[in-house]
Amino acid sequence: MAAIENTIAGSLLHNYELLCDSGLTIVGEHKLRISHSLLCLPDDNLEDITEVHSHPVALMQCREFLARHPRLKVMEGEDTAGSAEIISREQLRGQAAICSKFAAPLYGMKVLEEGIETNKHNFTRFLVVADPWQVDEIRKQNTVLNKANIVFTLPHSEGSLSQVLSILSFYNINLTKIQSLPIIGREWEYQFYVDVAFNDYLRYKQSITAITPLTKELKILGEYAEGKSNV
Repeated sequence: MAAIENTIAGSLLHNYELLCDSGLTIVGEHKLRISHSLLCLPDDNLEDITEVHSHPVALMQCREFLARHPRLKVMEGEDTAGSAEIISREQLRGQAAICSKFAAPLYGMKVLEEGIETNKHNFTRFLVVADPWQVDEIRKQNTVLNKANIVFTLPHSEGSLSQVLSILSFYNINLTKIQSLPIIGREWEYQFYVDVAFNDYLRYKQSITAITPLTKELKILGEYAEGKSNV
């Protein structure tokens, strides 16, 4: 699974590039409600904590909690649960991690506070990816296909993007997200990552056939069933 978008932090742009270059196929998605907790070693209490470690995005999502505790030194790390694991492994007294409460029993830590995220409607969308040779077997478990991710480049000419969008609209394809990224080494050229939703798979395939001649390169990253949100 790969995180691709958060309702607060926005798109994870680097993951778009990794996904495109990986050769993997998207086979599903999941929208996960994100809740952060403050974890420390069992013998520490909140008044003992001087440093808080976590991934930069998690720290940003807990900015109001951190603002209420200005004495805490904020330290950026590579991972949320990974920060807890380091504190546990090295027995770092006076240090805490912002991560999921479910990391506490894994690393023998204590939950000081739960639900410290600023926005309680904080969701991250994850894409489920697999090797292409596994796709057919996975799809046997769910025959519903009503969403797809495509990536394409366009000639540097006036109206090229609007032509593509008009065709998708004609085929009743709903664009749920469009993200552009510059192509390194090709000035003023962009890759467009587009999420589309549809009710008619045949109409969707016809729309792809219709827009392909208008693009320089087009790749379907995956077709799958639209994911649900947990609450």
